[in-house]
Formats: sequence, structure tokens, C-alpha cells
Amino acid sequence: MTELLTAAQMRAIETAAIESGSVTGLELMERAGQGVVDAVFSEWPDLAKGSFHAVILCGPGNNGGDGFVVARLLRDAGWDVGVFLYGDAEKLPPDAKMNYERWVAIGDVCSLSFPTLTRDEIDQVGSAIDLVGNNTTICIDALFGTGLSRPIDGIRRLIEETSLGGSANEQIPPFIVSVDVPTGICADSGRTLGNHDEIAVGAHLTVTFQFAKIGHLLDIAGMNGRRLRITDLGLDKFEARRVLGAWPGPQNGFEKPDNSIIARSVEEFRFEPAFNWGKSILDKVASAHKYSHGHALILSGDQGHTGAARLAARGALRIGAGVVTVGSPPDALAENAAHLTAVMLAGVHDGDALARVLKDERINALCLGPALGLSDDKAVLIRVALAAGRAMVLDADALTIVSREPDLFAGLHETCVLTPHAGEFGRLFPDISEKLNAPATTGPAYSKVDATRDAAKRAGCVVLFKGPDTVIASPDGRCSINSSAYARSAPWLATAGSGDVLAGFITGLLARGFVPHRAAEAGAFLHTECALSFGAGLIAEDLPEELPKVFRALGL
Repeated sequence: MTELLTAAQMRAIETAAIESGSVTGLELMERAGQGVVDAVFSEWPDLAKGSFHAVILCGPGNNGGDGFVVARLLRDAGWDVGVFLYGDAEKLPPDAKMNYERWVAIGDVCSLSFPTLTRDEIDQVGSAIDLVGNNTTICIDALFGTGLSRPIDGIRRLIEETSLGGSANEQIPPFIVSVDVPTGICADSGRTLGNHDEIAVGAHLTVTFQFAKIGHLLDIAGMNGRRLRITDLGLDKFEARRVLGAWPGPQNGFEKPDNSIIARSVEEFRFEPAFNWGKSILDKVASAHKYSHGHALILSGDQGHTGAARLAARGALRIGAGVVTVGSPPDALAENAAHLTAVMLAGVHDGDALARVLKDERINALCLGPALGLSDDKAVLIRVALAAGRAMVLDADALTIVSREPDLFAGLHETCVLTPHAGEFGRLFPDISEKLNAPATTGPAYSKVDATRDAAKRAGCVVLFKGPDTVIASPDGRCSINSSAYARSAPWLATAGSGDVLAGFITGLLARGFVPHRAAEAGAFLHTECALSFGAGLIAEDLPEELPKVFRALGL
């Protein structure tokens, strides 16, 4: 687990450190450049053993200053280095200009027209990057960092017409390394700035400093980058949290619900510190019995539409719910019974039947939606379930029903968890979705984090907005990201039924006593871990069965 920061928060931390006298801006820039070089040698160890060729693309701000430091350090290591400056050297910020001057004392700089490159300049950069025989080992993208707030029209053609768009084979040079964030991407949203067809640098490695930024794990940033490394600038992390106004909290270590974003995916952290809280809860003690760990009820669809509910039920059972029952329409009882063993079965043919089942107060978590159906009688089931006030997951068809029934939306309560994909999110929150899907013309751009927080506040409950960049938000502003990107990419989750299993995981954790936000976080994390553990060929049925292996790997 790690905090994710906005670009403004990171600038505030650096400014406070400089103003305190503990470090200078030049020292921070030197550390950043050294961190990039160290990350390159760590990613490709063979590069540390000889002299190679690098092309450094420096921009008009402090990101460009980092690039000049990298150029000098690689030259000192015996490399052949070519440097391009996109911008006016006389207008560089003071620290960046100092490092520019240090570089020009030992090497050349090729100036690029600002703000629009010429055809000859694009060809010159492309030729430098793609030297015959792949002699160019790395290209450092130090054009624009976290401060990007507008489209960069002058760079678009450069990205399109050179290897900056990303090599088709990441094992073959040139390797593209972005400093802080790939050029073209908003650090606060992960989105490209401009029209929908804008593009960004496709980095093999992104090196950022002290903290990951929110945008690293959202939208196109996670898809455009193959590796993310965080290098330490030597800043006092407790002082950094003081600057941000964060304080020790009971759930996320240091948190401030109105502005903190918690990541559970950056590969260097791998969730170990965060999962310490879950270990004691997920363990079962010798004195416990099945009802000590809750009773989950999952409602099934009609005959021929029962598999999704069984996937959810299996997920809830495997994740540790003490008892799981499938509530089935009469015409589907035999179909469900033919497939269920440890999972119990109850007839639920209408709202009255559900109300009778829910008289059993040991049932403390519900799951409605997987292949439930969209008919009016299904809306009655949701209405009865909401009135019971139990913890519940609303997924799939239940979300569509809630989106068209205002009284059901109004009946959502704080122990609900909504798990929409993008289409369902758009039906539930059309105006928020429209804002998110509009072109990001300026930065900081409206992000999936912003959208999910706004949705959670409106719904009055936890919203888990699914995707490779899953975002979980609570009405109080608490937010976390479970990103399946970089080394944690899990494309095999794109298979029928995987979302039903996720709904079951969260329902099982609710039954076990997890608060809704924590249940959604842990369920999403374990969902990805199961996919990573199983690997290629995964189908939805494999996910619950992989949980025991994942638990053992976590030390449970």
C-alpha cells in the first residue's frame, strides 16, 4: 500500500523541503537524475556493464532539467549521448538552466523549434532514436513531467512518427524511459490532454519520484506504460504527510479521507504492509463456528440463467463466508441443485418469499444482480432487500434496474456496494459519465477517481468502478485504486463471469464482517491476485479455486 499524490501535492512537498533548508532544488534535480539512471540499470542490468548510446529529449521545464542531469551522468559513465532541447534555453527555470549549462560545458544540444517542430527536426530526432543496427539503447523522455496542463500539439507528430509511441517488442532497443510521467499524459488523471485521438509516449519504463502519482494507475497511463519504478528523493515522508495535512488513521495508516488516494498495486509495494490488517480477519480461530463468519445470500436468475449466481456463491464461500445460500426461483431449483453441494439452496419466488428468508437474522450479506433479470418482479426483490438494511452487493442486472427506478436509487444505504463497469456506471450516473468521457482539454483533468468519488457521494454508498484501473470510493471521500497494470497486468480477467466472482468475493467479505469499503478493496485485490496466480487460460470458475493458493502466498 502507498499513498498516491496529485502533481500539486508533490510540488508542495518539494517546495516545503526546499524552504526548510533541508535540500536545494539543484540537489533534488541531481537525485532525480541519478534515480533515473539507477532505475535504467536495474531494469536492464546489461546496460550497466558497458558503453552504449542514449538520446535525451529535454523539455522547457524542470523535467528537462532532470534530463540534462541524466545526460551528464550517462556521459560520465562512458556513454555516447545526444541531447535535444524542445524549448528556449534562456527561459528554462533556474535549476534546469543550471543543469543545461553544466551539460553544454561538456556536450552539444540540438535545439528544436518551440512550440511546433519542423519536418526536418522530426526526422532528425527519429533518425537519432532509430540508428541503424539499433545502436540507440535508450531514449529518455524528459519533455514534460507532472506539470503538463494543456495539449502539446507540437509533440504529437514526433510521437506518431518515431519510436516514442512505444516499441512493438519491448526486448529490442530503443527502450523508451519517461521521467515522472510519459509525455502527453496528465499526472492527475492518466488521460491524454486534447481530443479523444491524442496520443502519448509509450514508455517501456516510467521513473517517478518519492510517491506514485494518481495518473500513473489510471486510464491510458497504465496501458501505455510497461513498468513503473518509484525512486526515493530522500525527503522525510513524515514531513511530507504533515505538509499534506494527513494524520495517523485506523484504516489506511496515514490518511485524510477528503484527499488521500491509496494504491494497492504499485509493484514495489505489492500490498504486503496493507494486507497485515486482513491477515488477522481472514484467519479462522479454533473456537469459531460457521455462523461466526457470516451467512451470505445470493439471488439466482431464472432457469437457464443460474450460472452467474453460482459463480458468486462459490466466490463468497471460498473467501471464507461461513454459510452461503443461493436464493432460487422455483423453475431454477432443480438446475441449481444439480450443481450445488456445500452451498445451500432456498426457494425465492417473489418479494414475500425473500422477506421470509430474511427473517433469519444470521443472513448478514446479500448479493443481487448476476444474471438476475430485468423484469418488474426482480425490481421487487431489490426493493425488499434494500428495505432489510443488510450489507449487500448490487451488481450487473441489479444496477440496471436501480438506474431506471428512482425509488430504488433513493433506497441505497451506507452498507451497499455498487460494482458497475463503464456501461453500468453510465446508466447509473449519466452526467458524471458524460463528464468523464468528454475530451480532457486542460489539466488537471477530470479523472476516474473524481468520477467515482462523485458517484459514491451521490449514491450514499461505496462504489467500485470496475476496469483494469478499478477505483473504490466511499461517500466520505475515501478512495483507493486497485490497478491491474504494469507488472500486475491481468488481461485474463477479461472473461465471462469474472465480475460475478468479484461480486461474490465482496459479499463473502461483507458476511465476514468487513466494512463495505474494506470488503471492496480486499475483494478487488484478491480477484487480481487469483488471476496472476493462475495465469494464462483463466476462466471464471478458476478464480475461487485459486484463492487457497493466494492465501497461502499471503501467509494465511
